[in-house]
Amino acid sequence: MQIRAPAIVCASRPHGETAAIARVLTREYGLLAGYVAGARGRKLRPVLIPGNLVSADLAARSASQLPFLKLELVQSRGPWLTEPLPASAIQWATTLAATVLPEHNPYPALHDTLNALLEAICNAPSARGWALAMAKFETLVMRDLGYGGDMPPMAGDWAAIMDVLERSGRQLSRRLLADRRTNVMGARELMMQRLARIAG
Repeated sequence: MQIRAPAIVCASRPHGETAAIARVLTREYGLLAGYVAGARGRKLRPVLIPGNLVSADLAARSASQLPFLKLELVQSRGPWLTEPLPASAIQWATTLAATVLPEHNPYPALHDTLNALLEAICNAPSARGWALAMAKFETLVMRDLGYGGDMPPMAGDWAAIMDVLERSGRQLSRRLLADRRTNVMGARELMMQRLARIAG
């Protein structure tokens, strides 16, 4: 198996002394996981930041083997990780994708929506420019995975936006993430706490 495609880095966890297992989202092939040699070195650590756009080269000798994954940086989201609110939003969106999407199932609309959301988080002058896009992404995740859900309105005052996000969070917790052993929602709770300070 050989796949080469543009991708969004969604997650990375250490493996052994120097490597990592990375999960990247592609438009054509869906979520892919692979072994990244040397991932914890100085050269590749900045490439594996969640939200980064990369060129992914995945290769495996057999379907039962964990593929080797080579990544080249196309666009870095690293500069926004120094800002608490954008950092928590990027972390939540990519964590959600890495956690709930099945591997090798393409979801082109989800890929495009996540990419647009990341662009908005990094370029909007404030969270008001991307908060509803986050709710839209969460709802689209639920719909594409068969859990339904109404798309949020794309306008509203800040109180209405926060209400939409609260409702989509409850649906995610009850429907998609209720049986997860890890506290995936913790990343979302951090984002929501930071968003609440804007209204406060």
